[in-house]
Amino acid sequence: MRTHGKSTIVWVLMGLMVLGLGGFGVTSFSSGSTAIGSVGDTKVTADEYLRALRNQINAIQQQTGQPVTMAQAREMGVPQAVRAQLFTGAALQDQANRIGVSVGDDRVRDAIGSISAFRGPNGNFDRTAYSEVLRNQQMSEAQFERMIRDEESRLLLQRAVVGGVVAPKPMVDATAHWILETRDVSWRELTADQLTNAITEPDEEKLKAWHSANADRFTAPEIRKISYVWLTPEMLAPKIELDEEALRQVYESQSDTYRKPERRFVSRLVMPSQEAAEEAKARIDAGELSFEDLVEQRGLTLEDAELGEMTAEALGNAGEAVFALQDNGVTEPIQTNLGPALFAVHAILAPVNIPFEDARDELRGEAALDRAARQLQDLSHDFEDMLAGGSSLEQVAEETEMELGQIDWVAGAAPEQGSIAGYEDFREQAAEVSEGDFPTILHLDDGGVFALRLDEIVPPTLRPFEEVRDEVAEDWKRGEVHRLLLALADEQRLQDAAAATAQLATTPPASNGAVPAQSPADLGDDDAAPEPAPAAAPNVIARDWKAAPAISRDGWIDTVPQDVVTRAFSMGDPGEIEIVDAENRVFLVRLDAVHQADLDTPDAGRISGAVTERLSGSMQGDIFDYYAREAQRLGGVEVNQSSINTVETQVQ
Repeated sequence: MRTHGKSTIVWVLMGLMVLGLGGFGVTSFSSGSTAIGSVGDTKVTADEYLRALRNQINAIQQQTGQPVTMAQAREMGVPQAVRAQLFTGAALQDQANRIGVSVGDDRVRDAIGSISAFRGPNGNFDRTAYSEVLRNQQMSEAQFERMIRDEESRLLLQRAVVGGVVAPKPMVDATAHWILETRDVSWRELTADQLTNAITEPDEEKLKAWHSANADRFTAPEIRKISYVWLTPEMLAPKIELDEEALRQVYESQSDTYRKPERRFVSRLVMPSQEAAEEAKARIDAGELSFEDLVEQRGLTLEDAELGEMTAEALGNAGEAVFALQDNGVTEPIQTNLGPALFAVHAILAPVNIPFEDARDELRGEAALDRAARQLQDLSHDFEDMLAGGSSLEQVAEETEMELGQIDWVAGAAPEQGSIAGYEDFREQAAEVSEGDFPTILHLDDGGVFALRLDEIVPPTLRPFEEVRDEVAEDWKRGEVHRLLLALADEQRLQDAAAATAQLATTPPASNGAVPAQSPADLGDDDAAPEPAPAAAPNVIARDWKAAPAISRDGWIDTVPQDVVTRAFSMGDPGEIEIVDAENRVFLVRLDAVHQADLDTPDAGRISGAVTERLSGSMQGDIFDYYAREAQRLGGVEVNQSSINTVETQVQ
């Protein structure tokens, strides 16, 4: 009875525990039984969300080469994008189910067969690979095939929605005209030497006001005061001891560097016959043609004939004749395994024979650096252990070969010669280190090691006026010159506009009553020279305009800021003059003519085709977006946030 009573109590307790777990979402143990939401009668399962989320994160990791946590994925908006895609698909599936859209087994079979992951070594569908991939994805064949059928149904519906949407021809033509339009532009730059009045020196009050108004120009950047220890192979090399025998071994291992036979830069031209080779050699000797001319006559390039740096041994049976030449030249015809050939010597390199005694210092430097780099790899573990044990940078420098240093590091500042700031690895750490970070051993690209500590951050600070007075005065002068140039540009623009108006008033009208706008590029050789400008504005005609004819919207003018071209295409009618203030330079820009695009040319046809594709794709995307939103509205969207949270915790 006691045993039976105990058993009954155990079962009652287990039953109560199961009922209690139900309140805490016991169904979450099987994500497939829980939906994260639905659209109409179509559910978005937790399995679908988990699989899509993992696939998207894996894709990002493959692209970046870095692991991505769920927190980072949230910052990038990955979960939101995946859910939006899944709910859009559910909305389409719900619509497809409502109106009875589906696909047959043949279409499902073709879609599965087109997936490369299911193909075997012969390129055909492999049943074993199919089962293995689905097993890894924890999907049954029935589930996967149902998913493929649903996707194909949604694609069928999507194509039906956007399939007939094509950008209207007037819209395409207008866009192509806009892209291909060209303009004749004239421009000139105004410089300080064109100012007629001298610039008056500013008083102290004016300079102080300028200093305050332009504080950002006189503010010292953030300074990060950093202490560091470092050691490089070059710093350690002088302490490396190398015996004579080790140096001789290095010398022998590099004998090809210190002992080289005589070499010659040689080219070879194989001739069709012995007679042709002898005739060519005779013409070269007579000065009728050079070896290079002969190579080109054979339809070859000099690179085709070049053999490069050769020794007598490497040339085989041609070596004796080639090395018998006392200077650059061409040998007599020589029989080779390719037929009779002419060899040309372009340069003679004397033999190299550097004895060990002469190479000792160089060898010692190289060997010491190599050994120092290997020693540093072992020492770095000891340095790391010391830091991990609580030693400060100062203690590490005192007890090891590492050297202690301090630097006031400024982001973007040019490093001093020989400074640790010359290493990209140090600069990256200096920018990221925070106060309180524990120093650790890090590696430099030359095999060196370092550790750093952030001692203080000096925030950006406005430098006192007294300290930067000369800089303020120079900056004020530049600003004043720029202001006067803008004023001069406005004055000249008004003068030129008035002169252009006066010139048009004195120009006989065309037969149809219109006034033709011509640029110098529009006048042929036989056209009469244009009438001189009205006497009222002779200074305008004398200005030195520079012409930029037929410039396109994406074109450029050498040595001129791109803003000049951009402004030229924002001007309305030929004859307009605008001021362009760009990159601390002042320009006057005049629109001379507007050339409409000819859409009948092959280039214009390609542009129109690309425009049609781009505009059609944009319209299709907009229409599909509207349809998907309306489908979600009609079906009704429900979201289960607790299930979403459960799935996302599995990706942590």
